[in-house]
Amino acid sequence: MPVVRADTDARYEDALGVRYAVFVDEQGVPEGLEVDDYEDESLHFVAYDATSDPVGAARLREYEPRVGKVERVAVLESRRGEGWGDALMDAVEDAARERFDELYLHAQLPAAGFYDRRNYEREGDQFEEADIAHVAMRKRFE
Repeated sequence: MPVVRADTDARYEDALGVRYAVFVDEQGVPEGLEVDDYEDESLHFVAYDATSDPVGAARLREYEPRVGKVERVAVLESRRGEGWGDALMDAVEDAARERFDELYLHAQLPAAGFYDRRNYEREGDQFEEADIAHVAMRKRFE
C-alpha cells in the first residue's frame, strides 16, 4: 500500500482532495476549517491505490518540542476497512520517530478504537471540535 509524502503540488492537491471528500463533503466540517495556518509547516502524506488514485491522507506537524501532532487522517468512505488507515499511520509514525519522542492527536470518537489498537492512550474527557465528538490521545515512542 503505497503511502508517500505529499512533497509536490500534485500530491498535496491529492491529499487535499481526500480531506475535502471526507471532512467537508461527508462529515459536514465547514470548508474554512479544513485548510488552516499549519498547512505550510506540516508534513503531508497521501495513500494511492494500485490505479494511482488517492484514497487516504494525513498530516504531521510539531505540536511542542519533541511532540508531533497527527491531524487530518482520512480515508475515502468507499475504501475503509482495506488497511489504508494503518498504512497511513505507519508512514506518519515512521516519519515522526525521526523528529519526536511522542505523538498527540484529537481522535474523532468513532475512530478512537483504531488508535487504541495502535497503542495510543486517551487523555481527559471527550470534547467537541467542528461539532464532532473527539478525545485527545497520545503515544510515546520507546
